[in-house]
Amino acid sequence: MSQSAWGDQETQYFYSLTPDRVLDAVERSLGVRCTGRSLAHASMENRVYELELDLGDEARPKNKFDRELIVKFYRPGRWSLEQILEEHSFLHALQEDEIPVVAPKLFLDGKSVHRLQDVAIYYAVFPKVGGRSPQELTRPDLEHIGRLLARMHNVGAQRKVAHRLTLSPELYLNKSLAYLREQKLIPEHLVGGFQEFADRIGPRAEQDFKDVPLLQIHGDCHLGNLLQYGEQFCWVDFDDSVRGPAVQDIWLLLPGRDAHAKHMLHYLLRAYEQMRPFPWESLRLIESLRALRLLHFASWIGHRRDDPAFVRAFPDYGTERYWQQLLYDLKEQEHYILQESNFWL
Repeated sequence: MSQSAWGDQETQYFYSLTPDRVLDAVERSLGVRCTGRSLAHASMENRVYELELDLGDEARPKNKFDRELIVKFYRPGRWSLEQILEEHSFLHALQEDEIPVVAPKLFLDGKSVHRLQDVAIYYAVFPKVGGRSPQELTRPDLEHIGRLLARMHNVGAQRKVAHRLTLSPELYLNKSLAYLREQKLIPEHLVGGFQEFADRIGPRAEQDFKDVPLLQIHGDCHLGNLLQYGEQFCWVDFDDSVRGPAVQDIWLLLPGRDAHAKHMLHYLLRAYEQMRPFPWESLRLIESLRALRLLHFASWIGHRRDDPAFVRAFPDYGTERYWQQLLYDLKEQEHYILQESNFWL
């Protein structure tokens, strides 16, 4: 079982994932035929393809998306089979509760995950859904989303999470920094600054996490993982689902740290509490969670720094300028974490 947020060993690339393997995997597992049309979707961590089904001349699809499927190939070395299955189980539980998510299809054998023959790559197939990530959220949108999040968390709170990771300062702060130091990715003259930050913030974050209820959450609940179709919303990409505080799924939807963001938070939580009580004291975690995410993100890239896709996407990674900017951002976060009056409370 993977015990880190990026994988226990260096994650592998997808060189063995050829077009014929992609098509064969879907056709064999679902008992369908594909036309051969394939469209690669933007995805850094995994490989995601949209495939067109050959339904025959007489078939009449119920909607325009019935001819397409989305197949997701998980990056080898990151999640164990048990962790992927726990993600899928969460999605199916949400779907059964009529919460709008995109849950994986079941293959002919009743499973939701298969492994490529002779290659350690797991894959799953999802239906295609319509919609776009919203650019701005109106007050009615926020209230709708707040209620959906509460319903999602009602399901997550009832589940026993045995394999997914737990969002904690130890995992996202200490282990992230330890990896960056072990690999000597941070310039030597800046290492002390990063370690001092962790030494000052770590105990405070640990204290703030105490007594905050943990449940299975989306974990990466930003607007890019929310689809809007008309007045309806749908959650996608539960790849980073973890056991963590409910507030993690709240603050990522906010546009920043200002009066407008605070008003948005108010509308979200007022609607949230129509479906589920919210632990208001957990708002003190927002700035710590923001800092943990910054450092974890740097470590995540570091684990994939030799992957050509990551080299192209993050050309400045590892430069003096990159680490100086990150240290500056973390020190700014430290100010907000340690200040007497928490902005969000």
